[in-house]
Amino acid sequence: MKRLLSLFLIVFSSVTFAQEDEEVHSIFFEFDKYNLKEEQADAVVNFVSKIDTSRIESVQIFGYCDDRGKDAYNYTLSTNRANTVKNKLIERGIKSKIIITLEGKGRIMLDEDLQTNIPEARSKNRRVDVVVNFKPIVIEDLKIPGVYSSVHKDAIVGDRIYLDKVLFERGSSQLTYQAKKELDKIAIQLQKNKNIHFEIQGHVCCTPTFQKEAIDRDTKKRELSTNRAKRVYNYLIMKRISKTRMTFKGYGNTQSLKKGSALDRRVELLITKNEAPVEKKN
Repeated sequence: MKRLLSLFLIVFSSVTFAQEDEEVHSIFFEFDKYNLKEEQADAVVNFVSKIDTSRIESVQIFGYCDDRGKDAYNYTLSTNRANTVKNKLIERGIKSKIIITLEGKGRIMLDEDLQTNIPEARSKNRRVDVVVNFKPIVIEDLKIPGVYSSVHKDAIVGDRIYLDKVLFERGSSQLTYQAKKELDKIAIQLQKNKNIHFEIQGHVCCTPTFQKEAIDRDTKKRELSTNRAKRVYNYLIMKRISKTRMTFKGYGNTQSLKKGSALDRRVELLITKNEAPVEKKN
């Protein structure tokens, strides 16, 4: 059992999870220890260092323990683990001023009736989570020619409207609450500019070069970018945008913005026609 547990700790010594506005990197510790192995230190520093620092708003560090031991001891141990990670980050050049939270949260209780592998569950709870929070994206700041964040009456054919809050979780075409709020705003802009026609373009990231499309985890089919575009299409129809103004298409991974993977899990509007009357110049 000890050998299996040691193997688990080596294999899962660090794990990264991503959402739209944050990334979480977890470092797992041995029982009753808060020292950091060199390979773990390298992994967490590399994780932070590879992120575009101009996008980082803050870093939060949270320490945890398994369910054994007294509360006071576990709070101290979890805080020591968090401090160990913080000190290693600062030692490797991460600026201390962006670390806004350092907290030991003590033990994570187990519901033994629901756990099929208690040793494994406990090993996952002996960890520190490094949470990197990102600044809001302003697409104009990226200075990509012809790419804007809103629909305006002077749009020309070929302009792209980057829907900066209509981002997706990995493998998903489901619209989040935040995405729907953003599409509500876009729908109002489209209603004000009824002469504009457009193609809804779905995109994905992180697939091998020989696979241009990704698998939608809901349908289990390789159609993720198309499904993302279709979700937006159907939502805009629900918001009373005419079907005659819209088409949709998935482009897979063929049109990366080259600004990071999170920005490639996206939907854009490509302006295909603007029938607004042209004002005569004197």
